[in-house]
Amino acid sequence: MRAIDPDAVPTVLVGESEQRQALSVRPTLASQVARGEAQETVRETVERMRTVELTIAYGDKVAVNRVSLTVRSGEVLALIGPSGCGKTTLLRSLNRLVELTPGANRWGTITLDGADIYELEPTELRRRVTMVFQQPNPFPFSIFENVAYGLVEGGRRPKRGSELEQQVVTALKRAGLYEEVADDLGHPALRLSGGQQQRLCIARALAVEPEVLLLDEPCSALDPISTEKIEQLMHELAREIAVVVVTHNLQQAWRVADRVAFMYLGDLVECGPAREVLENPQAPRTRDYVRGLFG
Repeated sequence: MRAIDPDAVPTVLVGESEQRQALSVRPTLASQVARGEAQETVRETVERMRTVELTIAYGDKVAVNRVSLTVRSGEVLALIGPSGCGKTTLLRSLNRLVELTPGANRWGTITLDGADIYELEPTELRRRVTMVFQQPNPFPFSIFENVAYGLVEGGRRPKRGSELEQQVVTALKRAGLYEEVADDLGHPALRLSGGQQQRLCIARALAVEPEVLLLDEPCSALDPISTEKIEQLMHELAREIAVVVVTHNLQQAWRVADRVAFMYLGDLVECGPAREVLENPQAPRTRDYVRGLFG
């Protein structure tokens, strides 16, 4: 398969019937207003990570095939594609979680701010590039202790208790959860709703002040109200850091993504601005996926 330019903009237009199909994934006006699309100026983007000819295999099975891709602060990058296409493997490779899987092999390079991530100490890398998983996984501690855990384990715990408390509060505010739990920080985190637990996990990730936030289908197990809150949160966080999200939901990709990468059978088929990829895909395989012909 031909190499994909990670910065390329799809330019091929589709016919009228295909445009009507693409309209089905356009965001509603309400969702555009919710993400501030109507009045927001374009955010400045800065490259933070890059993969070059990245290949990952589990034994004889190639999960990611020669993928070259950029990750930038100032935007949300959505990885889309059918189940088993390599999205999550690619996501997990960005902070070296893939290497924890027995039998996994890697070729190609991944850089963070120009440095090979395999030259970085794993704990430091995972502080700078944090991940939130599909199912909320709060620890069986209090709400406060869950957020403080990352600071303590990452060696960034403030000297005074008041400083630790302030960092926890700041992380909860950034995750849009503080107002809901301000009076209950000592209560068990497992008593929170599913949506609150997921935002708590995001707060825990944000507490260590990462440069890149990886989200693996963070809304798949949540109700619509919780999903809306986390989508708005993604959009707000992209003002400060790089956000990469795996999603099966094309409507969600429309609502949150600035850039979309479509993967199929381990290949990066197409990557570009969300509106271009979802409305006017240049690759037939992308067009078929967006039209719902498979997936």
